[in-house]
Amino acid sequence: MHLASYVNDQIWLCPYPVRLAGTRFEARMTVMRLASGRIMLHSPCPVTTAIAEEISALGPVAHIVVPGNFHHLHAASAQAAFPDAKTWICPGIEWKCPGLKYDGVLGDLAPADWRGEIDQVLVQGARIMREVAMHHRASRTLVLVDLIENFTDQTPNVGGTLKLWFKYVLRMWGNPKPAPEYRMGWGDRVSAAESLRRILAWDFERIVLSHGDLIDHDAHEVAAKAWSGVLGRR
Repeated sequence: MHLASYVNDQIWLCPYPVRLAGTRFEARMTVMRLASGRIMLHSPCPVTTAIAEEISALGPVAHIVVPGNFHHLHAASAQAAFPDAKTWICPGIEWKCPGLKYDGVLGDLAPADWRGEIDQVLVQGARIMREVAMHHRASRTLVLVDLIENFTDQTPNVGGTLKLWFKYVLRMWGNPKPAPEYRMGWGDRVSAAESLRRILAWDFERIVLSHGDLIDHDAHEVAAKAWSGVLGRR
């Protein structure tokens, strides 16, 4: 695992392997630099000594963000590596992972620590998954975890079982959509649509997501199409 620059001097990415229910694929951590020079770790990967050194070379780590209730497994690893950083969690993590210490629960209003630099929306209306979407204003980057997954023939390190399911059962191969847990678990579609429209109102030109290929072109159109089942349009 190594950090790779994504937006010059502002955003770095680190992919890491995931094994879940007999499938094999990758997730990615997003590292963002705030205007103060301080660093935010979004959806942390397993933080090895080598990765900690790479991150520390970028600046002091001030924030560890656990943005979704399926992206908490390596938060403690990040806390151990950066004990002075504040930890912010998506609602639901406090009971799903009761031993995890945290400094605040994320909602629609960004904490003062990054207000004006990173916008956020707590996505409502889902029964299984919870997520806080973020928009890094300076780079016009939408940062998600599971609201869009984008597996294609170009996606590296995807096992055959996942490809089988996504291509022939879920019809999500080469077809960006919310994670299956979202698609099977929308409860209040009116509230969900309101959240997604707030995200689409942001001025983003690219999308970083946890699983699958990054979206670097026509980002608004891709997101609107991915969420059309909830928004009620094609």
